[in-house]
Amino acid sequence: MAASWHVPTWVQHSQLVLHKSVFVPQGYRLSVDGLEEPYELWKNTLAYSASATVLSAFILSLQLLSRSSHVQRLYAKITKFDVQRENGEDLEAVGTNGEGSSYITRQGGPVIFAFKATRLFSCLALLALSIASIVINGAEDDDEDSNNARWVAFGVMGTYAYASLLSFISVVARPSLSKLASTHVASVLLVTWVIYFYRDFWPLATFNLQPIDAAEGAFLWAKLAVLTLAAVVVPLLCPRPYVPVDPKDPMPEVNPEQTASILSMAFYSFLDGIIFKAYRMPHLPFDELPPLADYDYAKNLVKRSFPYLDPFQASKHRHIFFGLLQVFHREYLLLAVLLLIRVVATFASPLGIYRLLDYLETDGENATVRPWVWISWLFLGPILGALAIQYYVFNTTRMLVRTEAIITQLVFDHALRIRMKSESSESPSASRVTTAVHTPDNASVAEETTGEHASGSASNGSEDETLRASTASVASSKADKKGKHAKKEDHKPAQAGSGPSSGNLIGRINNLVTTDLSNLVDGRDFLFVILYAPAQIIISIVFLYEILGWSAFVGLAAMILLFPIPGYVASMIQGVQTEKMKKVDKPALVLATSMLTPILQTDARVQDVTETLNVIRMIKLFGWEPKVTDQLTKKREEELKYIKKYKILELVNGNINYVIPIVTMVATYVTYTVIMGKQLTASRVFSSMSVFDVLREQLHVMSSFVPSIVQAKVSLDRISDFLTNTELLDEFNEKDAAAVELIVPPRMTERDVIGIRAAAFTWSNQNDGTMTPGPNRRNFTLRIEDEVIFKRGKINLIVGPTGSGKTSLLMALLGELHYIPTGPDSFVSLPRSGGVAYAAQESWVQNETIRDNILFGAPYDEERYNKVIYQCALKRDLSLFEAGDKTEVGEKGLTLSGGQKARITLARAVYSTAQILLLDDVLAALDVHTARWIVDKCFKGDLLRGRTVLLVTHNVAMASPIADYVVSLGTDGRIASQGSLSQVLAKDNKLLTELSEEQEELKKADTDVDHVDPDDEAAPKKADGKLVVAEEVAEGHVSWPALRLYLSSMARGGVHSFLFWFAVVGFLLICELMATIETYWLGYWAQQYEDRDQADVNVFFYLSVYNAMLIIGIVMYCLSFLVYLYGSLRASRDIHNTLLQSVLHSTLRWLDKTPTSRIITRCTQDIQCVDGPLATKLAWVIELTIALLVKFFAVVTFSPLFTIPGAIVAAVGGWCGQVYMKAQLSVKREMSNARAPVLGHFGAAIAGLTSIRAYGAQSQFKQESFRRVDRYVRAARTFYNLNRWVSMRIEVLGALFASCLAAYLVYGSHARAANTGFSLNMAVGFSGLILYWIRILNEFEVNGNRHRIQQYITIEQEPLPTSDGMPPAYWPASGSLKVEKLSARYTVDGPRVLHEISFDVKAGERVGIVGRTGSGKSSLTLALLRLIFTEGKVYYDGIATDTINLDALRSNITIIPQVPELLSGTLRQNLDPFSQYDDAVLNDALRAAGLFSLQSETDEGRITLDSQISSGGGNLSVGQRQILALARAIVRQSKLLILDEATSAIDYETDTVIQKSLREELGKDVTILTIAHRLQTIMDADKILVLDAGHIAEFGAPHELLKNEKGMLRSLVDESGDRDALYAIAEAATASH
Repeated sequence: MAASWHVPTWVQHSQLVLHKSVFVPQGYRLSVDGLEEPYELWKNTLAYSASATVLSAFILSLQLLSRSSHVQRLYAKITKFDVQRENGEDLEAVGTNGEGSSYITRQGGPVIFAFKATRLFSCLALLALSIASIVINGAEDDDEDSNNARWVAFGVMGTYAYASLLSFISVVARPSLSKLASTHVASVLLVTWVIYFYRDFWPLATFNLQPIDAAEGAFLWAKLAVLTLAAVVVPLLCPRPYVPVDPKDPMPEVNPEQTASILSMAFYSFLDGIIFKAYRMPHLPFDELPPLADYDYAKNLVKRSFPYLDPFQASKHRHIFFGLLQVFHREYLLLAVLLLIRVVATFASPLGIYRLLDYLETDGENATVRPWVWISWLFLGPILGALAIQYYVFNTTRMLVRTEAIITQLVFDHALRIRMKSESSESPSASRVTTAVHTPDNASVAEETTGEHASGSASNGSEDETLRASTASVASSKADKKGKHAKKEDHKPAQAGSGPSSGNLIGRINNLVTTDLSNLVDGRDFLFVILYAPAQIIISIVFLYEILGWSAFVGLAAMILLFPIPGYVASMIQGVQTEKMKKVDKPALVLATSMLTPILQTDARVQDVTETLNVIRMIKLFGWEPKVTDQLTKKREEELKYIKKYKILELVNGNINYVIPIVTMVATYVTYTVIMGKQLTASRVFSSMSVFDVLREQLHVMSSFVPSIVQAKVSLDRISDFLTNTELLDEFNEKDAAAVELIVPPRMTERDVIGIRAAAFTWSNQNDGTMTPGPNRRNFTLRIEDEVIFKRGKINLIVGPTGSGKTSLLMALLGELHYIPTGPDSFVSLPRSGGVAYAAQESWVQNETIRDNILFGAPYDEERYNKVIYQCALKRDLSLFEAGDKTEVGEKGLTLSGGQKARITLARAVYSTAQILLLDDVLAALDVHTARWIVDKCFKGDLLRGRTVLLVTHNVAMASPIADYVVSLGTDGRIASQGSLSQVLAKDNKLLTELSEEQEELKKADTDVDHVDPDDEAAPKKADGKLVVAEEVAEGHVSWPALRLYLSSMARGGVHSFLFWFAVVGFLLICELMATIETYWLGYWAQQYEDRDQADVNVFFYLSVYNAMLIIGIVMYCLSFLVYLYGSLRASRDIHNTLLQSVLHSTLRWLDKTPTSRIITRCTQDIQCVDGPLATKLAWVIELTIALLVKFFAVVTFSPLFTIPGAIVAAVGGWCGQVYMKAQLSVKREMSNARAPVLGHFGAAIAGLTSIRAYGAQSQFKQESFRRVDRYVRAARTFYNLNRWVSMRIEVLGALFASCLAAYLVYGSHARAANTGFSLNMAVGFSGLILYWIRILNEFEVNGNRHRIQQYITIEQEPLPTSDGMPPAYWPASGSLKVEKLSARYTVDGPRVLHEISFDVKAGERVGIVGRTGSGKSSLTLALLRLIFTEGKVYYDGIATDTINLDALRSNITIIPQVPELLSGTLRQNLDPFSQYDDAVLNDALRAAGLFSLQSETDEGRITLDSQISSGGGNLSVGQRQILALARAIVRQSKLLILDEATSAIDYETDTVIQKSLREELGKDVTILTIAHRLQTIMDADKILVLDAGHIAEFGAPHELLKNEKGMLRSLVDESGDRDALYAIAEAATASH
C-alpha cells in the first residue's frame, strides 16, 4: 500500500508508528472512543501539494492573460498609463557582457542554464519515481478508500508533471516567460518539499514519532533526495539572471550583487573576490571596486524618486518623509518583516537553553523532542536571526546611500530654482549680531546706515557671503504679503540672537546635504523604536510569564517604575552637551574648516582655532604665538571640563541602564521563590537571564535611537521646508488665480531687443515695490519708469554710485529678480537664442583646472583659447604656475588672487560663443595696468567685435573710450540718464566730477615701478597642476608610532604608565570576573533546590551575596572608568597642545604648501575625534577584550576539552576580522575620497547659481553631479556590504561554537544542569562578543586619525623660544637697523633670493624700498623677521636678531601688508586681541591713524571700537583696513615699522590721510621701511634703497640718487609719466630736511 495513503501526523496528538501495525486498515482510523471514522481526503497533507499546483496554474494563467496586448491596451486606456515594458522583454536577462547574442546567453549564461536543466531532469525523475510508486504499490488494494488515497498519489504525480512542464518552459522560453515559469516551479516544489519534511524528517527529531511514508522504503529517500536538489539546492545556488533597469541600456559590466544566488546573497559570498583581492594588496584602488549596479545609478534613482519628492513633479505637496516612504515602501515592508524574524530568532538561545536544561534536570522525562533539535536550534536560531538582521542592515545601508544620492540631487535641482536675495533683518547672522548683510547693490549705502538696521557691510565679500536664501514662512506664503504684519516685520530691529538665522545661501544649502543628511542617516532606524523594541518587550514578558508565572509582571512593574531615572539622567547629559557644544547655524564656518569633512557642531574653541589658523601668517608676523597658545589653552580647558562632566554623567546613565534589568530580574526571582513559593531551577534561571539581557538591550535601543530619530526628524523638516517654502524665481512660482489677474505677464518684444520697459524689480517677492531705498536695504527696488533699450552688437556701460542698482539691472534682465510690471506695455527682454554669458561681480570659479574653468564645457579651440588668454592678460599668470592652465584652482579658487579669478571669469564669458555678455564690474579687482590691458586688448579686440556687451563699471574713465552707449543709475534705483557718454555727462555733473578724479588717479598710477606687462612670458611649465601637497594616506593599519602617541599621552610614561594601565585593566578584570561569578552564583542558587528541600534554601543569603558581587563589580567598573577618563583627558590636552605648538611654530614654507583647510581639520575635527570616538572606542576594545577572555576561560574551566575548538574559533574569527579590516580600511578611504568631489562640486555650483543659470548650464551641472554621485555610491555600497560579509561569518562561527559546546555538555559530559547552563550562557555571550569585538576594533582603526595628527607633529619647525633668547627689558630703545651681508633663501637647499646685502638705517629714518617685480623687496621683509632661511647679521637696536627669540623679535616689529588681515569680531578685538590696553589708548590710536578725519561724529555708519569686522575684514575697504593696521601699529608702539604700500586704487582722500599719519603721528625714533609700488609716495623719504635681483643697486637720499644719470632710480623716475612732479617732491624733501 502506498505510504501516501496514511493518515497525516498533524491529525494525531500522539502517533505511535511501529512496523506494520501502524497501517490504518481499509481507510479507517481509531478515534478516541474507539469508533471508526471514515477517511477524509482533505486531511492528507500530500493533497496540499496538488492544491498548490492548482493555485499556481490559476495565478500563472492570470499573469499570462495580463501580458496579452489586448489586456495591456485596455489597462492603458483605463489608467491613462502607457505600458511600454513588453517592448524590451526579450532583453531582460542578458549575459554579464551585456550582449544577448546566443540562446544560452539569453537564458542568463551557461551556469544558470545548467541549473535550469538540472531542475528539469530532477522534476522528470520525480515524475518517474511517483509513477513507479503508484504502479508498484497501487495493485495491492482495490477498495474504495484505497482509490481515494490513490487520487492523492495522482495529485502528487500531477504536481511533478506540472513542475516538469514549467521547468521545460523555463529552459526554452524567452527570458520574461522563463523567469515567470521559474518562479512558479520553485514555489510548487518548495511547498511539496516542506510537506515531505513535515511528514518524514520531523518525526526523526521526536521520541514518539516516525516517518509516515517509511513504507515506501528506498523510493521515499530517493524522492526526497531528488526533491531536495530541485526544491532547495537549485534555487539556493542558481545565480539570478541579470535584468537591466533599462533594457535598452544594459551595463557592460554587471555588479555581482545583481546576479548572486540566494545563498550567496544570504552569506555575501559575492564579495569574496573583492575581500581577498584587497587582502593581498597594500591599498585597493577605486577601479578595483565592484561596478555600480544600474539600479544604483543616480539617473535611475532620480527617475524612481523624483515623482514623489520633487515639488515640481509630485502630484501633491506633503512632507518629504511621506515621499521617502512611498519611494522605499517595498523596502520598508521588507525591513518590518526582517525585524520581526529577528525578534523571534532572538529567543532561539533562551528557548534552546531552557529546553536543554529542562531535559537534563528531568533526565528526559516527558520529553517529546530530542535534545539534538535544541542543540541545532542553538545553531540555526542565531543564524536565522543573523540572516534577518544582516539583510535588514544590507537594505538600510543600500537605502542610506541611495537617500544620500537622492537628497543631494534633489536639493541641487531645487537650488537651481531658488531666488538669491539679501538676508532679512529679522534673521541676523548668528555670529555677527550688528552686521547687516547686503546685496551687491546696497553695500555702500548699508555702510552708512546703522542703528537698528545695519552697522556694517559685506561689499568686499565673496558671492557666498553677500547672497542669501530666504525661507518664507508657511504663514507668509498663504497670507497677504502686502499686509500690515509683513510691513511690521520688515522694520523689526535686528537684535542680538533674536529670531532664527536663515544663514547664508552656500552654508544653508550645504548644511542640508552634510549635517542634515548625516542626521537623516543616523536616524534611519526608526523601525527599531516603533516595531522592534515593543515586539521584543512583549515577547520577553510572554516568555518570562511562561517560565516564571505572574512574577514576570512584578519585574515589569519594577522596570516601568525605574524607567524615568535614565530619562532624567539622559536629559542632564543633553543639557551638558548643549552647554558644551553650541550649535552654530552659520555653516560658512563649516565650509571654512573644510567642506570635505563637514562639522556638525562646534564650540568656542573650534571657532577660535578656525579664526586663528585662517590668520596664522599674521600671527607669525606679529609674534603672537605664545599669547594665542595661552588663549586657546584656556578655551581647551573649559571644553575638557565639560567633556569630563559629560562622561561622568554618561557613566551614571550606563550604570543605571545596567542595574535596572538586574533589579527587575532580582524582583522577579524573589517574587517567584519567596511569594509564589516555587523552586528556581537552572533552566528557568539561565533562560530568563538571557531574556533579561534582551530587555536590557531594548533599554539601550530606546535611549540611543530616540535622540537620533528626533534629530533626523528636525533635519527632515529643514529639507522639506527648503523644498516647499524657499522663495523661487518668478518662472517657477505658482501664482494663484487672484495674483494672475493683478499681474501683467512680461511681454516679449522683438527677438533682438535687450531691455526693460515700465517695470519694477525687487530682490524678494515679499516686497511689493512700494518701498524705496532707505535704511532697510532689504526692500531695495529697481525702477524702470520709461524704458531702457541696450544697443545690439555694441558695448553698453552701466554706471552709477554704489548701491544704485547696477547689479540689480543685470539680475533683472537675467530673471533673477522679482518682476513687477507697472503698465500694460511692460516687458523685460533678454534674447537667449544666441547664448548669454555672465561674469559675476564676485568672481566664481570651480574647483577644476584653469582651462576647464575657461572652457566651461565648451569644445576646445586652440586658436580661440590662446587669443582669450592673451586678451584677458592671463599669459603671464599662467607662466607663473608650474602646470600652466592645467593648474587646479582649489576650493573657491584658493590658489588664485582676486584679480586672477576676475580675469578667468571674464575669459570664460569671452571664450563662450554667446552673443550677449553681461559683465558685472570685472575691472574692479584689477590693478590699473591690467585693467587698461583688458580694455585695450579684450574690449577692443576681435573676439568681442559684433557681440553685445553690458558692462557694469565704477571705472568710467578707463572704460569711456569703448562706450557706445551709457546707462547711468541714480541712488534711488531709477535711470538718471542714458545715451552716448557725452549726453550722459551733460546731464550728470556728479558723474563728470567722478570721471575727472579717476583720470587723475590713472595718471598717478603711471608712476608704478614694479609693474610687469601682462603678456610677459616666464618660466616653462612642468608640473601636473595638482593643488599643493597631496595629503598622505596611510596604507594598511594605523602605525605603532601613531598609537604610541595616544597611549603615552594617556599615561605620561615610566612608572605612571604601568600604574595607569594596571588600574584600568585590573579594575575592569575584577568587574568582569564579578559579572561572571554572578551568573554562576545564580545557577548555584538554583542548584540548591535540587540538593535540598525548598524550605532549607535561604533566599536572602543568596540574594545578599549576589548583590554584594553586583556592587563590587559596579564600583570596580567606575574606578576603571574614572582612571581611564582622566587619562583620556590628559591625552586630549597634551595632543591638542602639542599639535597647536607644532603648527604655530611651523615654517612659512610649510604653511605655504599646506592648505589652511587641512590644518584646520587637524586642529578641529581630528582633535574632536581624539576627544570622543577614539577614546570611547579604545575603552570598548579594552573592555570587550577582557570580557571575551573571561568568558572563554569560564567555558574552558567547565569544559577543558573545548580549549582547542574555542581557540580555533577565536583564531578563525580573528583571521576573518583581519581580512575584513584590510579591505574595509581601503574602501573607507576610497569612499571618503569619492564623497569629497560630490560636496566640492555641489558647493561650487551652489556658489555660482546665478552664473550657471545665466549660461543655461543647469543640465551640464546636473550630469556632472550624477557622475560624481555615482562614483561615491559605488564606493559606499561596497563599504557597507563588507561589514555584512564579516558579520555573517562571525555569527556562524559563534553559533557553531555554542551549539558544539551544547552537544558536548549534553552527550559527552555529565555536568549538572546548573554548570551546563552557566557554560552555555558564557558560550552564547562569547559568540556574540566576537563580532562586536571585531567591529569595534575596526571602528577604532577607522576613527584613529592619530596618524594624521602624528604627521603634523613632526613637521619642520622654527627655533623654539629659550631663556637665553630673551632680550633685555629696555630693548628696543630705538629703531636703528644695521644689516650686514644678509643673504636669504626660501628653502635650505634653494637658490638665494637676497645676495649679501648690507645697509644701515638710523633710528627715526624713513626709508623707501623700490625695485621691479622679483627684485627681492618682499623677501627682504621676510628676512628681517626671520621668516625664511637667512645668513649674515641683522642688528636691531644693537642686538643681533638671530640671538633672540622669534616671538620677541616679531612682537617688536610691526608690518602693515598690502591688504592687512583682520579678525572677525569687534574693532576693539582687532586692535587689542589680548585685552592689554584700555579704550582711551585705542581711540587715540584710531585718531592718530586718521580714521576719525574720514568720518564725522554724526555719521550713523561711522566705525567705532564696537563696530563688527567680518572675517578677513571683508566689510571694509582696503584703505580702511590699512588705517586699522596703522592704528594697530601705533598701539603696539614698535620702533620699527614696515609698510607694504597697497597697490589697489585707494581713494585719494584715504591715501592722503595714511601718508600724513605716517609722517606726523609716529614717534620721532620710529624707523619706517616702505616697500613702494608708486614712486610718488617715497620720493620725500630720507633714503631710498633700490633692489635689483636680490642685490642692492643703490642706497641713499633721493635727491642724491637722482643726480646719478646711470642710476636705477633716475631711470625709473624718467620712465614714469610724472617725471617733473617726482623731481619736485625730492627737492622739497631735501629743503625741509
